[in-house]
Amino acid sequence: MGQSHQLGRWGEDMARHFLEMCGYVCLQQQYRKPGGEIDLIVHRGHKLVFVEVKTRGPNSLASPESWVDGRKISRMKQMARHWLADNRVQGIREYRFDVVAVEFHGDDRGMTLRHLAGID
Repeated sequence: MGQSHQLGRWGEDMARHFLEMCGYVCLQQQYRKPGGEIDLIVHRGHKLVFVEVKTRGPNSLASPESWVDGRKISRMKQMARHWLADNRVQGIREYRFDVVAVEFHGDDRGMTLRHLAGID
């Protein structure tokens, strides 16, 4: 597993732990189908949330969330339709698309995590 892949996986785990501390329940991590993936699928109450996690290391020049563009959001929506067709979840009345941006500042320098709700 490459260092970039390890950092991305670490970011997804941090995002999942953060969302769980905020009261969300993780239904699935790394949902994959041909054509794309959704990093996290969580819910809280009657709301289902499809989450894109972007993680960057200490040498990144751009913010993690700046990498989520219109094309990425369209793919997320397509993957969400697939997930909804494959999974029947009782009591869900609405859904949305979020981004969790994770910046690792380096060893002994900490991290920053931002949750951007409702990006569509």
